[in-house]
Amino acid sequence: MSPGEQNSIVEMEEKRLHLLLFPYPAQGHSRPLLDLTHRLALRPDLFITVITTPRNLSSLSSLLSAHPSTVHPLVLPFPSHPALPPGVENVRDIGNRGNLPIMSALRSLRRPIAEWFRSNPDPPVAIISDFFLGWTHHLAVEDLGIPRFTFFTGGAFLASVLDHCFLNYAAVTALEVVPFTDLPNSPSFKEEHLPTLFRLYSESDTDLEYIKDGMVANTSSYGCIFNSFEGLEGPYMEHLKRKIGRHRVYDVGPLSLVGLDSGPSRSDLCDTVFQWLDGCPDGSVLYVCFGSQKALNMDQMEALASGLEKSGVRFIWVVYMGSAQKRDDGLGPLLEEFEARIGGRGMVLRGWAPQVAILGHRAVGGFLTHCGWNSLMEAVVAGVVLLAWPMEADQFVNAKLLVEDIGVGVRVCEGADAVPEPENLSQVIAGSMRGDTKEKAEAKKLHKKALAAVAPGGSSANGFDCLVGQLLLLGQGKQA
Repeated sequence: MSPGEQNSIVEMEEKRLHLLLFPYPAQGHSRPLLDLTHRLALRPDLFITVITTPRNLSSLSSLLSAHPSTVHPLVLPFPSHPALPPGVENVRDIGNRGNLPIMSALRSLRRPIAEWFRSNPDPPVAIISDFFLGWTHHLAVEDLGIPRFTFFTGGAFLASVLDHCFLNYAAVTALEVVPFTDLPNSPSFKEEHLPTLFRLYSESDTDLEYIKDGMVANTSSYGCIFNSFEGLEGPYMEHLKRKIGRHRVYDVGPLSLVGLDSGPSRSDLCDTVFQWLDGCPDGSVLYVCFGSQKALNMDQMEALASGLEKSGVRFIWVVYMGSAQKRDDGLGPLLEEFEARIGGRGMVLRGWAPQVAILGHRAVGGFLTHCGWNSLMEAVVAGVVLLAWPMEADQFVNAKLLVEDIGVGVRVCEGADAVPEPENLSQVIAGSMRGDTKEKAEAKKLHKKALAAVAPGGSSANGFDCLVGQLLLLGQGKQA
């Protein structure tokens, strides 16, 4: 952006408050922060610059089209990294193994961002950045002299677990089962169920040391924003408010309910899928999906297919196909034979599906999921029962919250390499989907709480107003 362009923008903005937002380039991270950006952009007293890189610019297209005079991109070259192939700028291009090198590479944007900030005639008064970009806390405080707000794409429970683990590294790694006695309900986790980001940490790895520093910096930032709500995580929100500061923690979710893409029209959806769903009884369909990055191995695929077939339940199964080699090694024929056997009782979708819209259809009553946070929030909004198969990352923490604490689901398996026993799996599926269960009742209650949270006067609506109020105070040179 040239100085002339910056001057024209300043004139157009009429001295509205300038914010800098920095999403992390992975779908599960960027989408909720862009939903928050949309919500902020609706305010007449704010304008926003969003940091992105050339190959990620297209992800902002809907946002930029909806707010052409309020949201502007700052496009910076993606820094190279020895572990990243040329052209890779997003986790979707390489899979979960790309998180560490992408996080490491993005640290090199610290200088270009600082240079842009110093040359801007109306620089931002605050930065809101993803929790995978913890180094931006140091950028904000040391280079820019402005507050940084951490945006957590996961919940307050996860943030509390990560904070404890990184602050008590030596004690935690010495245990096979780790207790969190200072957290509500005093939860505990097996070492192998702790968040992957922590389990990968090694003091001898420079990149991982920077990531640890960033994780610790997250809860030291000026404020913490969560895509969560009081009815889901009230005790954990209260825990963080006592620790960080009552006016520094903001629950603003579920952001999918207030985001730019909420409520898509039927014309935008796959007609075949929804015509099939329209012919199914209410609550009779199980939706099965493990995210856009996880490809099950052949043993897992065979067991899941067998469990679905034996259950007698209607289903939609979204399959991430993985590499061409994996398809050639038997996945394609396995699915074709499975589809022939189950006939019209289920659908197999290869690669992508309109998840939010499918979960929101009246015929869908359950969700077999890996327990990624966005998927769980979408399930909560839809009011469907969860069948949990946590595998990695934050998923064991999330499953404990939703299944054990809240009671809106059951576990069907656990572990990235675990293979469920088909007969047991079929019985859990059938039992969860048929009849009235306590999990179904709790899911409906949580659905109502989610809707109430974002309604006027709700906890998340109030949290958003408090966040905006604090940002406006910062614009006036004041702090809480």
